[in-house]
Amino acid sequence: MLVLSRKTNQSIMIGSDVRIVVVGIERDQVKLGVEAPRDVSVQRLEVFTEIRNGAPIVALTSSSNQARDR
Repeated sequence: MLVLSRKTNQSIMIGSDVRIVVVGIERDQVKLGVEAPRDVSVQRLEVFTEIRNGAPIVALTSSSNQARDR
Protein backbone atom coordinates (compact mmCIF):
# COMPACT_ATOMS: atom_id res chain seq x y z
CA MET A 1 0.00 0.00 0.00
CA LEU A 2 1.27 3.43 -0.94
CA VAL A 3 0.83 5.92 1.92
CA LEU A 4 0.83 9.64 1.09
CA SER A 5 0.61 12.71 3.30
CA ARG A 6 -1.53 15.62 2.08
CA LYS A 7 -2.86 18.80 3.65
CA THR A 8 -6.22 20.50 3.09
CA ASN A 9 -6.68 21.52 -0.57
CA GLN A 10 -3.83 19.28 -1.73
CA SER A 11 -4.44 16.49 -4.23
CA ILE A 12 -3.23 13.17 -5.53
CA MET A 13 -3.77 11.80 -9.03
CA ILE A 14 -4.72 8.24 -9.92
CA GLY A 15 -3.81 7.68 -13.53
CA SER A 16 -4.32 10.76 -15.66
CA ASP A 17 -8.02 11.34 -15.07
CA VAL A 18 -8.88 10.68 -11.39
CA ARG A 19 -8.07 13.40 -8.86
CA ILE A 20 -8.52 13.02 -5.09
CA VAL A 21 -8.59 16.30 -3.12
CA VAL A 22 -8.39 16.67 0.67
CA VAL A 23 -11.39 18.96 1.20
CA GLY A 24 -11.22 19.15 4.97
CA ILE A 25 -9.87 17.58 8.14
CA GLU A 26 -11.77 17.60 11.45
CA ARG A 27 -10.63 15.58 14.47
CA ASP A 28 -10.47 11.98 13.22
CA GLN A 29 -12.36 12.52 9.95
CA VAL A 30 -10.94 13.42 6.55
CA LYS A 31 -13.26 14.73 3.81
CA LEU A 32 -12.17 13.81 0.31
CA GLY A 33 -13.38 15.12 -3.02
CA VAL A 34 -13.16 12.83 -6.05
CA GLU A 35 -13.01 14.14 -9.60
CA ALA A 36 -13.39 11.29 -12.09
CA PRO A 37 -14.96 10.65 -15.49
CA ARG A 38 -18.63 9.67 -15.35
CA ASP A 39 -17.80 6.15 -16.54
CA VAL A 40 -15.60 5.55 -13.46
CA SER A 41 -17.54 4.13 -10.51
CA VAL A 42 -16.57 5.74 -7.19
CA GLN A 43 -17.92 4.04 -4.05
CA ARG A 44 -17.08 3.85 -0.36
CA LEU A 45 -15.67 0.39 0.42
CA GLU A 46 -18.72 -0.67 2.44
CA VAL A 47 -21.07 0.25 -0.45
CA PHE A 48 -18.81 -1.47 -2.99
CA THR A 49 -18.80 -4.63 -0.85
CA GLU A 50 -22.61 -4.64 -0.54
CA ILE A 51 -23.02 -4.23 -4.30
CA ARG A 52 -20.50 -6.99 -4.98
CA ASN A 53 -22.37 -9.27 -2.56
CA GLY A 54 -25.63 -8.75 -4.45
CA ALA A 55 -27.35 -5.95 -2.55
CA PRO A 56 -29.71 -3.91 -4.75
CA ILE A 57 -28.26 -0.70 -6.15
CA VAL A 58 -30.13 2.36 -4.90
CA ALA A 59 -30.60 5.13 -7.47
CA LEU A 60 -28.67 8.34 -6.95
CA THR A 61 -30.64 11.26 -5.58
CA SER A 62 -30.60 14.54 -7.45
CA SER A 63 -28.46 16.08 -4.68
CA SER A 64 -25.85 13.33 -5.18
CA ASN A 65 -25.80 14.04 -8.90
CA GLN A 66 -25.41 17.76 -8.28
CA ALA A 67 -22.47 17.16 -5.95
CA ARG A 68 -20.76 15.08 -8.62
CA ASP A 69 -21.35 17.78 -11.26
CA ARG A 70 -19.45 20.41 -9.25
